[in-house]
Amino acid sequence: MDAINTTIELSETERRDRLRLIRSDNIGPRTFRALLDQFGTARIALDRLPDLARRGGAAAAGRICTSDEAEAEFDACERQGVQLRAPEEDGYPPRLATCEDAPPLLAIRGARDTLMRPMIAIVGSRNASAAGLKFAGVLAHELGQAGFVIISGLARGIDQAAHRTSIASGTVAVLAGGHDRIYPPEHVPLLGAIIAGNGAAISEMPLGHEPRARDFPRRNRLISGASLGVVVVEAAHKSGSLITARMAGEQGREVFAVPGSPLDPRSAGTNDLIKQGATLVTEAADIIQAVGPILDRPLPLSLREPEPEEELFAPDPENHDRAQIAALLGPTPVSIDDLIRISGLSPAVLRMVLLELELAGRLERHGGGMVSLL
Repeated sequence: MDAINTTIELSETERRDRLRLIRSDNIGPRTFRALLDQFGTARIALDRLPDLARRGGAAAAGRICTSDEAEAEFDACERQGVQLRAPEEDGYPPRLATCEDAPPLLAIRGARDTLMRPMIAIVGSRNASAAGLKFAGVLAHELGQAGFVIISGLARGIDQAAHRTSIASGTVAVLAGGHDRIYPPEHVPLLGAIIAGNGAAISEMPLGHEPRARDFPRRNRLISGASLGVVVVEAAHKSGSLITARMAGEQGREVFAVPGSPLDPRSAGTNDLIKQGATLVTEAADIIQAVGPILDRPLPLSLREPEPEEELFAPDPENHDRAQIAALLGPTPVSIDDLIRISGLSPAVLRMVLLELELAGRLERHGGGMVSLL
């Protein structure tokens, strides 16, 4: 299986501007992408932030990351052996780059070529059974022998077993915190072995960021997004691994589940996944057979295809346009397509109004093109 290569290389000026943009207030991956789509470069977007926030109703512009702050982060990354790569660049996992909420800059440590190879995610219970740990290791080893990289979250239990048995063939650890804030701390030696064994670690968080509870679902979307499919070995009801499986489904990835005893609560989640349509797995061949056809499909060339005759740069919206959109929005998420249809506004004008509201801290973006008022 061949790696998928890209040829674009950002200038260092653009890389620093992009870091400043994503580290500024009220800007997440989706907003970042919308700003870049609208203005073309991060520098122009940075210049427009205060005006956009004011037009969205903010009393004061949010904090904009300074050049000195960005330079300090780059220097810290260099000392830690961390590279910041954009979705267009070599070393950024190709399938993750196609996600609508792909990190604008991914912090990478280790072998970049490993990140370009096809990946299978293996996740599961932290409090795993001996049988679950053994089977996770068997799957990871056999998938590695078949040419796949194993990606997981460096957690205790199933994640740990999957990483350990795929060090020789290639494995990727996705971190919930910064590269210098490894969780759990006892897995620092494991991460060292992964990187020394031609593996890699990735994170969207800055150095020094301590992982919090809300950071783990964000990490999980990177695990699923970078992979061809997610294998859940053991998971109780309300397990974080089920969040990864749900995200995989939303991202169009394959979902696999290993069946278990109905008497073991650690198998309740995986058995439910099978009932809901996940592919039942009893051997690595089940996974290899399912993802084979996917490998032959070309990846999308961009995160968002422009709509027919869509304006590249929207004119400034009128005040009555802003009032109309604000009136249509509420705490319940609604699709952008529905807002376009109901309002009768052009997609470009609508997206500009949404940008203004978001930069003012008044709008929240959800998956699947849904938005709501905060």
